[in-house]
Amino acid sequence: MIDWRGTALGAYRNVRTGPAVTYGLIAACCLLFIVSPVSGLNPSYGTGDEVLAAQSAYFQRWGVVPAELVRGDPGALLTPFTALFVHGGWLHLLGNMLFLWVFGAMAEERMGHVEFALFYLGTGYLALLGYALAHADSEQTLVGASGAISAVLGGFLFLFPRSRVTSLFPFLFFLPLRFPAWAVLVFWFTLQWLAARAAGAGPGVAYLAHVVGFSVGFLYAWARFRGGDRVKSPAAATEGDSQP
Repeated sequence: MIDWRGTALGAYRNVRTGPAVTYGLIAACCLLFIVSPVSGLNPSYGTGDEVLAAQSAYFQRWGVVPAELVRGDPGALLTPFTALFVHGGWLHLLGNMLFLWVFGAMAEERMGHVEFALFYLGTGYLALLGYALAHADSEQTLVGASGAISAVLGGFLFLFPRSRVTSLFPFLFFLPLRFPAWAVLVFWFTLQWLAARAAGAGPGVAYLAHVVGFSVGFLYAWARFRGGDRVKSPAAATEGDSQP
């Protein structure tokens, strides 16, 4: 959770709308998931085998099939955009939206609405494309906003490295501990990189898309804000507490 009091967001450029793009993305993903055959809440898809068939068709229609994307099949070039709004289950959706809510608002505040929206869509596309190029023969469907959200994390690392992040660690009995954002995000990226090296192109988590998204997001923020727009010290702007 973001502590809005005393943070850069406390003086948000557009007080009326706040982080409108971040909230809009979360709302769009949640709404599309609820009406999809994956949520189990839409009775129009039937039950049993009917639902399973509808889910398969849904993923195939709106998700990324790496082999089709690399070949440039008709319609495939747009699927990295649509796949960003498709999720494979409740945990997949809620996990992604939690990270977007925690880190997206401050990144949007720094970039502005339009730039953040283009950043999110562009880096998300590149993350899925990067995975597809690495697994050009794969017919496994790829869905989810993880690549774009990983880019938000990468951008956040450059923009707000000294903000404090409260994390829960299972091996420490879920005690809430506060760390600098750079330590948490570098640790997270290392885990994704190691998992990507060990994973293949089969079903599961597309760790490589996380690695590509995070790297692209960090590089974009470095190129865009290295000239002085970055938050460099508490005196410039107080950075917020984040809690994944």
